Amino acid sequence: MTGPKGAGSGYAVGARLVLTSAHVTGPAGVRVQVFHPGGDGSAGGTVVWAGIPGGRDDASLVLVDDSPNWRPPAGPVLWGRPDTKRPGTPCETWGVPDEAQRPGRPVEAAHVHGEVNPGSGFVGNQYVMDLRTPAAGWPGDGTSPWSGLSGAAVFCDRYLTGVVASDRQHSDHGQLNVVPSYVLHHDPAFRTALADHGGGAQVGLEAVEFQDLADPTIRPAARSAPVTPAALLEAGRQTVPFHGREDLISQLEGWCGQGGFGAWLLHGPGGQGKTRLAHHLAHLLTARGWTVLWPRADARPDQLLEVRRAAKPLLVVLDYAETRPSQLTALVEAAAEHPRTSPLKLLLLARTAGDWWQQASTATRQAEDLLTTAPTNFLVPLEDEPDLRVGHYRDAAHALAGTLPMVPGLAVHDWTTAATTLQPPRNLGEDDAYGNALTLHMTALADLLDTTPMKPAGGTGGEGDVRDVEDRLLGHEARYWQSSATARGLTPGLGMDTLRTALAAAHLTGAADREHADLLWRRLSALADQPRDRRNQVTAWLAALYPSTTSRNGPPWGALQPDRLAERHTGRALDADPYFADQLLDGADGPQVEQLLAVYSRAAAHPSFRDRLGTHLTDLCIRHHQQLSPHIVTTATRTDNSSPFTNALDTICADPATTLDALTTLYDSFPRASHRLASTAARLATTITGHYRTLAEANPDAYLPDLARSLNSLSTR
Repeated sequence: MTGPKGAGSGYAVGARLVLTSAHVTGPAGVRVQVFHPGGDGSAGGTVVWAGIPGGRDDASLVLVDDSPNWRPPAGPVLWGRPDTKRPGTPCETWGVPDEAQRPGRPVEAAHVHGEVNPGSGFVGNQYVMDLRTPAAGWPGDGTSPWSGLSGAAVFCDRYLTGVVASDRQHSDHGQLNVVPSYVLHHDPAFRTALADHGGGAQVGLEAVEFQDLADPTIRPAARSAPVTPAALLEAGRQTVPFHGREDLISQLEGWCGQGGFGAWLLHGPGGQGKTRLAHHLAHLLTARGWTVLWPRADARPDQLLEVRRAAKPLLVVLDYAETRPSQLTALVEAAAEHPRTSPLKLLLLARTAGDWWQQASTATRQAEDLLTTAPTNFLVPLEDEPDLRVGHYRDAAHALAGTLPMVPGLAVHDWTTAATTLQPPRNLGEDDAYGNALTLHMTALADLLDTTPMKPAGGTGGEGDVRDVEDRLLGHEARYWQSSATARGLTPGLGMDTLRTALAAAHLTGAADREHADLLWRRLSALADQPRDRRNQVTAWLAALYPSTTSRNGPPWGALQPDRLAERHTGRALDADPYFADQLLDGADGPQVEQLLAVYSRAAAHPSFRDRLGTHLTDLCIRHHQQLSPHIVTTATRTDNSSPFTNALDTICADPATTLDALTTLYDSFPRASHRLASTAARLATTITGHYRTLAEANPDAYLPDLARSLNSLSTR
């Protein structure tokens, strides 16, 4: 970067937008030259925003001319800030300082690393970067080895945290003054310039200390473009503008404003809008300077203890909280150790508030202190006013029409006209199923897609049963499955029925990594005899359709979203082959077994299967009770569809072929208290007591103590 005030460094934060230093460029409107070190030629640019040179906001944004000498960045920039008082946060920067230059040679870059400490420079709203490799041997002539580094972006791992301003006085060139990103984002004019010129519109800043804990799919800037139409319905994309729930949002905002720690449980069926509401609350809070953390599903409990160090207002959102008890326990422990100098709030989202919540809130003394008084809300249907549904349907259709051109193969259709001319379903106001927000949005999307020439067989928009809307969307998704499989050479060698089965298996059990995925395919009869290369192609096919959002060594694919759509597809596979799940259980580990049972129970709850899947699930549990019994008990306490599990447990208990050892092992897996399993536990205790009474009558010396213990357990139940 070369400007009227001299040379400096910069960083591309948008397609043609460069972040640099104000004391290098001067004020808005000034022309500068931009070049890539090691590249040929330069490009002109214009300053579109500038802070005060030498001030707290000593930074500027330059819009580069459309030039062949400019290489745009490959991906979006994520902005962050240190949010705890933990010292020694690693950071790094790239630039072209004087200490790296040599006469007669091209401009050279330097990669400088160091660390920031939250207490250094905070009075002046600065960061101080302590360099690990200070420039040695620089002549004491009043010049700085770091001249030319001004304007370089400072990163804490993935997050852009500040901009280099100057060599810090009295540090012997061992420290740099850095303009923090929070200072820049505090200026509305900076945010506007960033959004207007391709730099994104990120609301709020991420906590750099929590970046390894955070779900990377949450920030829209971190999301990849949608690969299939269904991806537009993911709650995190926020495609359809939020509306309604004013009273609940007001209550949650008031709760956050109370300071200190607090927990709140929101529960309700899938698609009711829990996650979307949490995103809206997060948007409101981040605009006020809060940090919002959505922990990754695979974050270790010991990692989550870092939350106790939070020094700024923090909201932690734990989605599917009923399936994440160890994370919840760790967050409660962290909250107990938090100094309470700033608010720390825990918002839990779950499908049910049954036994799992009672167990979680009494698991430890800390949990009893912090969770037993937490408010719990059942989220009622959002669209429960029939007169408003037509307007909300049209709003959803227009919002989806604005984003459908982003999906491959859908850019050429006139979606705006399609949304305008779309006729709402005739029974929109009468059928209570449309009270579910996701159902309404899925219907709008299916109706839009049905206006294309590629409409799958099975009716036209608005004519189908609302309860079959998932099938309509799956018909459109199947076109992408087919085209991707063909492009990758999977078909015709593998039929689409096989690939649909693989997708269902992927959702039922998942895979921790690519090796785990191959083990899964080898358990499927349709893929077991295929060569390794072909099985790897199936993994790549899934990863392309539903990209993973985790690290390179994590799960190889993401999920078909929204969950209800995946559960519907999986339910169809289980309904077609009642023994399909048996193949997946052979060699499955504990997490896979629990995921299979949970997803199976959610799929079985869909009314279109008319209890058939519930019966199949009960039979599966009975057939494999020796492997599944502890997981059956656990899942029964967490799901909103527990009857298949309680029916299986009752059958296992009553079966004369079930051994006493098996009964005892099963009983030991029951929670100490459970409303849902109370009668089953009592029957099991009665059966065990009967066995020991018979044994004690034959051999009192050996079995009277066991009989006494079983009687005590029975009396407790």
